[in-house]
Amino acid sequence: METNRQKRIAGILQQDIAEVIQQMLSDSGRRNIVVSVTKVKVTADLSIAKAYVSVFPTSHAAEFMKDIEKITPHIKHEVAQRTRHQFRRMPELEFFLDDSLEYIDQIDRSLKGLDNPIEHPDLLERRKKK
Repeated sequence: METNRQKRIAGILQQDIAEVIQQMLSDSGRRNIVVSVTKVKVTADLSIAKAYVSVFPTSHAAEFMKDIEKITPHIKHEVAQRTRHQFRRMPELEFFLDDSLEYIDQIDRSLKGLDNPIEHPDLLERRKKK
């Protein structure tokens, strides 16, 4: 169970991480990618913050996550500068891809009958359990 302090710190981090990532995207000229930080979870000892990132279009997600991995120390530094009067110690940042929007879209398509396996037999391969 998350404490109020964890929730408050997660909220601050979520906003600041999102702003730093948006700034980095605009500085690098990548205006064709939309990134949002959907959730941040902070451990009980406040040492690690797990940030869940949603990338649109999803075809750029894998490449973007590789880039994020490379610049995580820079993101941490920028967020630490913004929060230096609020935190004693900046938590380590870990980034994860949040594909829940894509999953919701797939369910929505299935419910609307757009992914009909009878009309599109190639869908059956994707639906098999692995």
